[in-house]
Amino acid sequence: MTLGCTLVTDAGDGAPWLTLVHGMAQDHRVFAPQVEAFRDSYRLLLVDLPGHGRARTIPGPYGHLEMMAHLRNVLDQTEIGPTHFWATHTGTAVGLLLAVREPERFRSLILEGAVISGFAMPYVQETLATAAATARQRGVGAALRDVFYRAAWCDVMRANPNTCRAEAHWQILKDFSGAPWTEAHSPAPASITDAALAAMQIPTLVYNGEQDLTDFMAVASHLEAVLPDVERASIARAGGFPAWEYPVEVNAVVKSFLHRRF
Repeated sequence: MTLGCTLVTDAGDGAPWLTLVHGMAQDHRVFAPQVEAFRDSYRLLLVDLPGHGRARTIPGPYGHLEMMAHLRNVLDQTEIGPTHFWATHTGTAVGLLLAVREPERFRSLILEGAVISGFAMPYVQETLATAAATARQRGVGAALRDVFYRAAWCDVMRANPNTCRAEAHWQILKDFSGAPWTEAHSPAPASITDAALAAMQIPTLVYNGEQDLTDFMAVASHLEAVLPDVERASIARAGGFPAWEYPVEVNAVVKSFLHRRF
């Protein structure tokens, strides 16, 4: 089987599929609260992106297109059929790239802190470029410390370390291979046109923490304006990673969306 996937099938053969994909420097464990909340009603496929988690040995390049090919390969080899898709940050970009190309694979999209390939996100792009430079010059550990202790998308987690389980999140980050930051070969450029998004008929939920970065809010507003079938939600008190920071609230929003639409 393809490297980098975990199946949770407690719900049985007739249950719908829900695929979950993490963000940069994370892995499938970032969705642990969602596994516990959804495993009785959905069969779950947790995907680790190349260079991360159980897919850490997959070689680069590590761009959105290469990660999309990995997601496609996992879906093909697991043969799960049409799936609900839930992702955060980099995972959303990967899912959107595949959804505009092969929409028949998806029943719905649930996007946290969404990223659109080719859409300008100045702070995010600068912060990740700095992390990559630090990883090459001073090591992956130094880059991870800079991101966790300085990046604005972790502000809420740092300010509320017990409630938002900051230490557990740091333990996930510490296991990141760093390969996407140290890879010598440049990935293929990726972008999605507004026309492609406007043609996509997949029911979509876009949500952010109410204290999320301007970059992510801008992407969410753009998706709300362009997608033909989209709902938007804001998670009170949350920052860059609402599903990790306040999982009870996020899970309730997602369950409501899925129950109303399916």
